[in-house]
Amino acid sequence: MEALPGRPGNLTPEEEEKLRKFWELFLQICGVFDEDAADGDAHTPLAEQGKTATAGSEKPKKKSLNPFKKRKDKGKEGNSADKDAATAPVVKEGDAEDKWGETKAYHETLAKHTPEEIRSTIWSMVKHDNPDALLLRFLRARKWDLQKALVMLVSTMNWRLSEMKVDSDVMVNGEEYALDKEKNGDEADKGEAEDFLEQMRMGKSYCYGVDKTGRPICVCRARLHKAGEQSETSLERYTVYLIETTRFLLSPPVDTGCVVFDLTGFSMSNMDYTPVKFMIKCFEANYPESLGVVLVHKAPWVFQGIWRIIRGWLDPVVASKVHFTNNVKDLEEFIARDKLPDELDGTSGWSYEYIEPIPGENAKMNDADTREKLKTERTALYEEYEGKTIEWIHEDDATKRTAIKSERGAIAQKLREQYWRLDPYVRSRTLYDRVGVIKQDGKLEYYPSWEAKTTTNGASAVIAATSSDDLD
Repeated sequence: MEALPGRPGNLTPEEEEKLRKFWELFLQICGVFDEDAADGDAHTPLAEQGKTATAGSEKPKKKSLNPFKKRKDKGKEGNSADKDAATAPVVKEGDAEDKWGETKAYHETLAKHTPEEIRSTIWSMVKHDNPDALLLRFLRARKWDLQKALVMLVSTMNWRLSEMKVDSDVMVNGEEYALDKEKNGDEADKGEAEDFLEQMRMGKSYCYGVDKTGRPICVCRARLHKAGEQSETSLERYTVYLIETTRFLLSPPVDTGCVVFDLTGFSMSNMDYTPVKFMIKCFEANYPESLGVVLVHKAPWVFQGIWRIIRGWLDPVVASKVHFTNNVKDLEEFIARDKLPDELDGTSGWSYEYIEPIPGENAKMNDADTREKLKTERTALYEEYEGKTIEWIHEDDATKRTAIKSERGAIAQKLREQYWRLDPYVRSRTLYDRVGVIKQDGKLEYYPSWEAKTTTNGASAVIAATSSDDLD
């Protein structure tokens, strides 16, 4: 399968130039090199800056991190459109286009966080992805506007680090942690854990297989949701946990998912606008360009008025991806019948069952020494990639630039492979690790036998399966 337009390996010359400029802005925000050197002067890598700082007796002063301020005229006239975009004033807070308050979050992030914190958080967001692929999501989402794309990227970084704590809490303290809190936690922790695991056990949402274009499928069963049954915090945590987990089910060049909202048996008692708004914000503001198609299946008459409201909240691009299906024949336009769960009138013979966490499946997360060694190794790869990116940004010779691109690609592959060595030390095992959808090296098996496999830590046990039929 060939890469879609606007992705690594399939960029127009204009899009590649935008990507180079975007990396330049990103590296300035992260303090990797001084913005005054942006037009070709010598650059000081972040690692070298650190050595200089520790050699002196005083801590370096925090620099202004707004890359959109005017630069000194260095006498170059090329790429004027990109320069205009990069030096334009940031979108004002409250602007009609700033639907999710990204500009405010951008300013707050630059004020509260050091360049290294910003850099570290954004690199942690890369995980197993190609770094170019991640940045290109934000460029495409903002129609290749450099200023708006950077504001969105930094806003997302702030959301992940300060609001949702995606990598320090949600994905670290996963299902096994919740099981422990359900049994041994205090009243508050126990309640949140029960809420989270209840949704996992009933399969309110689950991932199974891929559609005809290879996109992983997530099925959301609206009839299993009742407003007020779980706290807002638990609903948000569950939503982010599922989206983050689904990221690991993407197999390049596929980079979007297929979401099926199964409205079989839906009634007004299942409608809850607050989590719907949160889900929309996730996809529009924090997981850009992640939705390939949304199938609303068997929507009852009462949903017509609800859809008019929801459609008004959606970005037109997102709304255009929504399709309504009424029967299995409609679904077959997108998903093969023999790959559909039985409850969607498929012939796969599969139905959702939750496999409980295996005791000790996250033992490697307690090995701090190995984790830190792997993180140090990963940081060295980041710095190598950043250094090669700086060369790529400022190389004018087309032949040399092509060679540098190849070197960057090789480092990106090393980052992907290295991530999977680090993964069991920083990410709690999920249902999809447990049953063998996600393999130890990141390879995927979309249709496993759906039973507990030996985990990356060697833990195994006889595990009870839970389905929605087992729950009240």
